[in-house]
Amino acid sequence: MFKPIPVAIGLRYLRAKRRNGFISFISLASILGIALGVAALITTLAVMSGFQREIRDRMLQMAAHATISADGASMQNWRQAVEEAYRDPRVAGAAPYIEAEALITGPQRQPAIVRGVIPAEESKVSVLAQKMTQGRLDQLTPGSFNIVLGSELALWLNVGVGDKVIVTTDFQASPVGAIPQMKRFTVSGIFEAGYQEYDKGLAVANFQDLQRVLRMGDAATGVRLRLHDMDQSFAVARDLALRLRGPYRVTDWQQDNANMFRALKLEKTMMAILLSLIIAMGAFNLVSSQVMLVTDKQADIAILRTLGLTPGGVMKVFMVQGSLIGVIGTIAGVVGGIALTLNLERILRAIEHVFGVQLMPEDVYYITGLPTQLEASDVTIIAIVALVMAFLATLYPAWSASRTAPAEALRYE
Repeated sequence: MFKPIPVAIGLRYLRAKRRNGFISFISLASILGIALGVAALITTLAVMSGFQREIRDRMLQMAAHATISADGASMQNWRQAVEEAYRDPRVAGAAPYIEAEALITGPQRQPAIVRGVIPAEESKVSVLAQKMTQGRLDQLTPGSFNIVLGSELALWLNVGVGDKVIVTTDFQASPVGAIPQMKRFTVSGIFEAGYQEYDKGLAVANFQDLQRVLRMGDAATGVRLRLHDMDQSFAVARDLALRLRGPYRVTDWQQDNANMFRALKLEKTMMAILLSLIIAMGAFNLVSSQVMLVTDKQADIAILRTLGLTPGGVMKVFMVQGSLIGVIGTIAGVVGGIALTLNLERILRAIEHVFGVQLMPEDVYYITGLPTQLEASDVTIIAIVALVMAFLATLYPAWSASRTAPAEALRYE
């Protein structure tokens, strides 16, 4: 009795049993369509966000948040750069590095990036020491010419711990022409980062050993930084480069992997657009059910008009009734999508157990489970889109109901 008349009538139409059961079925189909679309979209985006987070975390375990390197030449003052970096409270760790492209030769050949590190300092910018499956990182002592290989790189080279490999780097000019720089290293360990770019394309040697091989003197390629807040990576590296006052090149983890993150974002956006069609299908069903309801309630509309309800009031009645269907479907979809996402791992395991299949092979996806990450912003946007679609679906049927002429509607009653 305290509700506005259009709202009260709209709620009554929603609760009442209609004479035409087919209209009720179409309304139920509309609710289910919207709910399924919302739930599917929430779950899919949560899985894609989970994969994106998993890729980013595994990549950043081995990569620096930011890097400062000399522009076109080796960095001579890398010690000063490390000291200056630690003066910044935003920096959690800093370590020099040397990096060069090389051809590594064992029983087989494979190109890779060879990185020179100081083992005691490397733990401040990466978790390489924790990813060792064979050997230890501290075995990369100066003068030992030991090398640590990624698991897939060692597999491709067909070598193991204790085997010898030849690292061929850049060519050096000599009286007899260009001669490649070659040095024999001993495989002292193997690591597995769980990220193919590193497992197949990275080899790690001692910082001083690589200086000697590349004839760099006491120089480094640059300094790698790990920050307390990786989202400030570029700003921190830029500030450090400005304080050093030299021609330095600044990069961060987002720039180094810009194409990959751009592709993941585009894929997530396109998937959201495609799955939104399921919600749109529920909205189209809502249009059908509302048009049928308006046709079924012609006599009621005429009586309401003769009792003084304005065309705008009639329009509000059916907008309220249709919008409530959208609200119910959206709420059901949000609850179902969140519940499905939180239990997706158990559902996946149950399917694998029942059918005896492995849906996520570890050797293909580098993970043993299905990562998910519910983001409040995604759930909110999906709910708003569903509500807007449902509201728009009510406009035409409600407008059609408001144009009903009482005399014409009551002629055959």
